[in-house]
Amino acid sequence: MNSNRQVKRNTLSAAITTALLATGQAGIAAAQEQAGSESAGGRLLEEIVVTAQRREQSIVDIPYNISAVSGEFIDDGFILETSELLRSVPGAAVVDIGHRNTGVVNTIRIRGLTIDSNIVGDFSLSTVPTVSTYLNDTPVFANFILKDLERVEVLRGPQGTLYGSGSLGGTVRYIARRPVLGEWEGMVEGHISDTKGSSGTNWGASAVINIPLGDTFAARIVAGKIDNDGVVDLPNVYVLDNEGIPVAPDGPLADTAVYESIEDADTVDIEYARVSLAFEPNDKFDALLTWTTQDDDIGGRMHPTNGLDGWGDPYDDYEAGSIQREPSEREVDLVSLEMNIDLGFATLTSSTSGYEHSGSSTSENTGFYAQLGWLGAFYYNYPRPMASAVRTYDDEAFIQELRLVSNGDGMFDWVVGAYYADEDKFASQDSFLRGFKNWADAAWGCCVISDQDFRYRRDENFEDKALFGELTWNISETFRITGGFRSFDHDYKNTTNMGVGLYTSFSFDDTVEFSDSDSDTLFKFNASWDIHDRMMAYGTISEGYRRGGTNAVPLSGVFAEDPVWQRYGPDTVTNYEIGIKGTGDQSFYNISLFYVDWEDIQLNTATTNWAFFAAQNAEDAHTAGLEAEFDFYFGQGWHANLGYAYVSGELDNDFFAADDPNQTSPIAREGTKLPGLSEHTLNATVDHAFNLSNGWEWRNRITGYWQSEMENSVLPSPRFNQTLDDFAIVDFSSTLAINHWAVTLFVKNLFNEDGIVGVFKEQYMGTDPAQNYFGNGSKELISRPRTVGVNLRYDF
Repeated sequence: MNSNRQVKRNTLSAAITTALLATGQAGIAAAQEQAGSESAGGRLLEEIVVTAQRREQSIVDIPYNISAVSGEFIDDGFILETSELLRSVPGAAVVDIGHRNTGVVNTIRIRGLTIDSNIVGDFSLSTVPTVSTYLNDTPVFANFILKDLERVEVLRGPQGTLYGSGSLGGTVRYIARRPVLGEWEGMVEGHISDTKGSSGTNWGASAVINIPLGDTFAARIVAGKIDNDGVVDLPNVYVLDNEGIPVAPDGPLADTAVYESIEDADTVDIEYARVSLAFEPNDKFDALLTWTTQDDDIGGRMHPTNGLDGWGDPYDDYEAGSIQREPSEREVDLVSLEMNIDLGFATLTSSTSGYEHSGSSTSENTGFYAQLGWLGAFYYNYPRPMASAVRTYDDEAFIQELRLVSNGDGMFDWVVGAYYADEDKFASQDSFLRGFKNWADAAWGCCVISDQDFRYRRDENFEDKALFGELTWNISETFRITGGFRSFDHDYKNTTNMGVGLYTSFSFDDTVEFSDSDSDTLFKFNASWDIHDRMMAYGTISEGYRRGGTNAVPLSGVFAEDPVWQRYGPDTVTNYEIGIKGTGDQSFYNISLFYVDWEDIQLNTATTNWAFFAAQNAEDAHTAGLEAEFDFYFGQGWHANLGYAYVSGELDNDFFAADDPNQTSPIAREGTKLPGLSEHTLNATVDHAFNLSNGWEWRNRITGYWQSEMENSVLPSPRFNQTLDDFAIVDFSSTLAINHWAVTLFVKNLFNEDGIVGVFKEQYMGTDPAQNYFGNGSKELISRPRTVGVNLRYDF
């Protein structure tokens, strides 16, 4: 690249960076420590460097819509969860399903690409999410606690060329802090808090230490624990005997049952750690070995019931009608080795990783049985019905990626690479009507095999091989174009064993095995133009792909479904985007328009006959909208960041059940709004920092998020469909710091907004005393109620 063009691009980069990167996203504390930078409103500024395009670049040189949230912003706001983090990113959203399920199901949504009812989040699905997530260079979804991160990069729009399958809507990259050579540093902190509706106290602690090991080695250790008391009470839970069966004090044939009340059932116990070892013998080679682990033990759902129990009494604000506990647990371990070799003309990067993510949960399904009439039809109004679904999952993968990234300032910048992944997934479900056999033996003396009425075991293997690359041609001082591709070959194998028990007449066992493959090439084209030194325009056309898979549905026996439900195919998107970014004297703006054409859309629904969860392909859909971000300083030391997104998304064709080949009865019409999509979202951050006369620094920040109404499901059935109201969440933090100490007062959900993002409706899981079900499985997925706490931190 000639020197004049490089100077021009650096001028634009510096101008935008000056306004952007002293934002709350850059972090107040780090900005104030950055020496030799320009100032705005009395603050010093720093630059954010990202690696979204697989090379180190200033965020303002990325010619598409990307946000980067710094680790300092996360730390200062005491942000531990992705659901809270992404409320500060325009156009990104998360359906907050609570700690019980948040580590299992990826509910991140970007640009309106949603496939699920907002209540599909109770177990790991075969479908790949529409947004891919990475920890450093490893593609994995595990929803790790956000601690000791360098930054989080949010890439909007399909990222198929560099990030592969599953990045239809975008990619979220969590970049952990690396060990620092030659320095002892770290921190310890602890917090306590109280959540409205809870009778107990939350607490947590964490520590980070950086250990120099000679001149070329360093280690960094992160460890912590979160212990939250529950919020939701269960007022009518069956008392169980030693075998886990509802107690029958007057004998199995009597209609009586014994209930107890459980307070604060949704406890949270999370332990996490990360150990990194860096080796940098010279300026040509470096290696980073990292082990990350997290262990979650969750007592139940934070989802209250808004309705009546079987005796006609209403549930209180933070009460749920489950008649049994619904715990979950999971463990994830990830090991990765990342190595870089500077070859002069290019840098060769090798990323090798492996992970195992496993867990289990128990779900209360009695309301589901009741609303389908099964308790009367199949269980003869058994007097103490308790339907339990015990689910397990295990996801293991080995991943290897090699990349060669050009160095220097030539006319061409390029990236080429190869990718390999081998993933094994296991999922199971065992369903029981607890105590039914004891009752049936006393009543009939025959016919019932056991309490177990359904089971499945599914083993899947996915193998993905790909070659990818991007080439940027710097045509002139102000204009450049980029072309990219990803050519992949995908194979998968499936073995599903499924059976129905309970009655001798119903019992069957069925195993289905098959394999399939797919191959394709994805393309990307991008152009960017420096309109002048402080403004850049860009445009992108990019493609995304998501693999197909299998459903666990029976193909024989009493509950057999049509074989067409056994499989679903891949879906693809083509994204069209134009945008502009630039600066004022103390401001930054980034505005983009997009249109996404979505073909063969995968939708998570249910089978026609027996309501087994299943994914299927519809025809086409589209989303379109605008994303805008504004960052500016005003007054003396005040700063604000504002974001707005408008997203419209709907089906382009009528949607028919997979077993309706003649397409005679649509289950959703053309023009139906995609589920979980809020057309309007707003986010804002206002912060201020100044030094007190006694030497203390006082930092204050308030953040707000608002989303418009959205639909609970794409299905028009009254069992699922409901328009969910708009809501706003406001958080506040205030920090006093001196020397190495900092104390932070934080308030999450300041106005205690319910923030309902999904509803299990009465028609889907409600009470039915006529079938002896006096609980109520309907529930609302709410935001965590107002939480007030104090965090004390010491840095060294």
